[in-house]
Amino acid sequence: MASELCKTISVARLEKHKNLFLNYRNLHHFPLELLKDEGLQYLERLYMKRNSLTTLPENLAQKLPNLVELYLHSNNIVVVPEAIGSLVKLQCLDLSDNALEIVCPEIGRLRALRHLRLANNQLQFLPPEVGDLKELQTLDISTNRLLTLPERLHLCLSLQYLTVDRNRLWCVPRHLCQLPSLNELSMAGNRLAFLPLDLGRSRELQYVYVDNNIHLKGLPSYLYNKVVGCSGCGAPIQVSEVKLLSFSSGQLTVFLPAEVKAIGTENDRVLPLQELAMRSLHHTYHTFLKGGQQLVLWLTAALPSVCRHLTY
Repeated sequence: MASELCKTISVARLEKHKNLFLNYRNLHHFPLELLKDEGLQYLERLYMKRNSLTTLPENLAQKLPNLVELYLHSNNIVVVPEAIGSLVKLQCLDLSDNALEIVCPEIGRLRALRHLRLANNQLQFLPPEVGDLKELQTLDISTNRLLTLPERLHLCLSLQYLTVDRNRLWCVPRHLCQLPSLNELSMAGNRLAFLPLDLGRSRELQYVYVDNNIHLKGLPSYLYNKVVGCSGCGAPIQVSEVKLLSFSSGQLTVFLPAEVKAIGTENDRVLPLQELAMRSLHHTYHTFLKGGQQLVLWLTAALPSVCRHLTY
């Protein structure tokens, strides 16, 4: 196996290969042959998935100076070392399915980085220097132990796809709404209780997934014309336990959501009146639809009254 590995690397060096595949080699250490003499100066893509690596060499950038893509998926790497910051041409870094506990601040020096995948690790935080990655388009940090997102993440002006599923987030920082290029935001399986009211205001943001956040009971009004995944959100309201407020128009009575009655302290989150009214009409729609009523006539009679309430 060792001789075969050395032969593969030697051929790549002699023939100046740009791609090198070292997946499924049961490697416990970074191959010395890769770091021998001048290294592999022409190599651009290195694939080392599904091995047993625990660290990366400090002279990695010196020996592989033209590396553009580095795939280290499914190893046992615990720390992203400082040396990673010297790979100035790196555009794609995949460290998913490792044992990462720490990402060094030097990762912010990867100014050409476009795709960063850190899913399925043990990260509790990310360094604020992530915000220095101005070319970053994809960030996948799902299935970690994150309680918060990097405080300067909103400075990643090229970020298009942000995946933070299955972490321990309680809230979404409002500054995320400032990301001008964000197209898809996925935060399913966290502990979110509310979302920023500005979320979805950007025209670029088209897909938002917040499924299985059981404490999340409302969505910002800007998300109503987006593609939204929210199954498994919110706890069912026991209508029998509260006396619901309502308003009537002709033969139609529309009950306001229970939150109107439940909110009572300055710390409680008050949903916008427009959002509450739209949710009420949605509920009324399905209620009458099940009973076989002519719903269009009812809603036609109710909408002028709703608009007057919202105006005042």
